[in-house]
Amino acid sequence: MTILVTGSAGHLGEAILRTLRRRGSPARGLDLKASPFTDAVGSIVDHTFVRAQMDGVTAVIHTATLHKPHVATHSKQAFVDTNVTGTLNLLEAALAAGVKSFVFTSTTSAFGAQLRPEAGQAAVWVTEELASVPKNIYGATKLMAENLCELFFRERGLPVVILRTSRFFPEDDDDAATRSAYSLDNAQANELLYRRLDIADAVSAHLLAVARAGEIGFGRYIVSATSPFAQHHLAALARDATAVVCELYPDCAQLYATRGWRLFPEIDRVYVNERARRELGWHPEFDFDDVLRSLRAGLDFRSALAREVGSKGYHDAQFDDGPYPVAT
Repeated sequence: MTILVTGSAGHLGEAILRTLRRRGSPARGLDLKASPFTDAVGSIVDHTFVRAQMDGVTAVIHTATLHKPHVATHSKQAFVDTNVTGTLNLLEAALAAGVKSFVFTSTTSAFGAQLRPEAGQAAVWVTEELASVPKNIYGATKLMAENLCELFFRERGLPVVILRTSRFFPEDDDDAATRSAYSLDNAQANELLYRRLDIADAVSAHLLAVARAGEIGFGRYIVSATSPFAQHHLAALARDATAVVCELYPDCAQLYATRGWRLFPEIDRVYVNERARRELGWHPEFDFDDVLRSLRAGLDFRSALAREVGSKGYHDAQFDDGPYPVAT
């Protein structure tokens, strides 16, 4: 079974191809940029190029996208071209080629405006049932692409699994206040409580989705590290998240103190991965429990795969005021 992976020069695309090649699984990487994991250089916006890459392909993992960091540097039309038209080209070519499973990497940004409760309100419990209300062109075009995927299943029977991934990038946060208050490791360890995903777990979810798509038919799943929180924690998380975490993990304060780390005082959302674990048979390995185990042992809490892929950035240019410009 040959798997076509789009976005092969990106974080997730490279991680998937590294894993497939180590397994000896036939795979083909496609990207705008040349890389050690890119077999064909070209744009998914070019339908002729896309169709030419489908020869012998039985599954597609579509990770290529314009991301949130591009909102301030790319036009809305560019987002529509890549995220919507590019996905349509891949769906049409996959259907014509008789592809058996199509996995689309989406984003929790599809929930967008739902994820910022008013001051004093409880944190948001984010499941697949929460309505999608994108707050920018990135979220809007990813949701459009999701709808195209569902349409191809309903009208043409193409098995599609959509994975709404939380943040797995290793770069600094775009929020200047977070960057100034927390080290990169500290902030990303905190995020594993509620809104982050190790790239190794992202890869395992995608490969399970490929294997299960035919049986599932169509599915949409939140893919994020397993959170220790329950719904009864939501009000307290908005008031004093530190107290909630220290109650759940009595030795956390001491372990953090040895690193000079701090917990976030407030948490505004909790991504719930229960459906993905139940229906995909997904067993994410990297969560906050693993962070604390790593701190006790003096180890890096990131997976070996995350360390291998490393940081890539999103732009060729360097910016003085952050890892990428932020739209206002």
